[in-house]
Amino acid sequence: MSSRSLDIVADHRSALGHLDVLESEAVHIIREVAGEFARPVILFSGGKDSIVMLHLALKAFAPAPVPFALLHVDTGHNFPEVIEYRDRVVAEHGLLLHVASVQEYIDRGALKERPDGTRNPLQTVPLTETIRQEKFDAVFGGGRRDEEKARAKERVFSLRDEFSQWDPRRQRPELWRLYNGRHAPGEHVRVFPLSNWTELDVWQYIAREGIELPSIYYAHRRPVFRRGGMWLTAGAWGGPTADEQVEDRLVRYRTVGDMSCTGAVDSDATTIEKVISEIAASRLTERGATRADDKMSEAAMEDRKREGYF
Repeated sequence: MSSRSLDIVADHRSALGHLDVLESEAVHIIREVAGEFARPVILFSGGKDSIVMLHLALKAFAPAPVPFALLHVDTGHNFPEVIEYRDRVVAEHGLLLHVASVQEYIDRGALKERPDGTRNPLQTVPLTETIRQEKFDAVFGGGRRDEEKARAKERVFSLRDEFSQWDPRRQRPELWRLYNGRHAPGEHVRVFPLSNWTELDVWQYIAREGIELPSIYYAHRRPVFRRGGMWLTAGAWGGPTADEQVEDRLVRYRTVGDMSCTGAVDSDATTIEKVISEIAASRLTERGATRADDKMSEAAMEDRKREGYF
């Protein structure tokens, strides 16, 4: 590329706002997958990152429908508000939703319930088997590099072997935003359009675009109990014990996963403006502050990614 062309590109990027640049990059990635792969799918949990990813996919192909199905790994211990939101969005946009149920695997003896009640680590087998059975060759995830150190290692296009396992040594260079989707039969590629976004970027984009979220992302009163330094929601998954006292507190959720491992934070942020101010002042990532599954060991996320988890 000539120096004149580089100057034109630089001028164009400087004319765009920060969120415009991130949106443009993500839309480019989504369209690249549509052109390179035969059977992509969007991993959709009803959490804020997957909601933003779906919003970007809708924008990428409008006025045509999104040419990808959605996949949700349902632990059976999800927040009711999130499941209601998921089903409503799927119906609103006429999307195809695949649900991989952890409970079904437990019922037929393919998985065992954990003593601590958390099912997040049990998601890997239903996820990888569904990918294999449905022959998905590209799987969109909402992971961001600022969330956790293992995710910071991963490329936008992340190759997984025939067992859905991730090998950091097989990372491919992605110079000049050129993405390599080549894979052998049985392999697939995990794709992360939000890799370069931060939690603050996500919330500012939600505000700009007027994107609706499940209500638990905003401050509300909720019965919770203290465990492992976090406020957890009481439920059939196994909490609280006789020694754990339930309190009615004003809280919200920064990230949404299984009820057994996703902690709430004390907050009075009832509006998106207050949430953005709260995040801007925070010195902890949302996963570092509120996800028990990432506290199991120093390399908990990386170990799970090697096994096939996101």
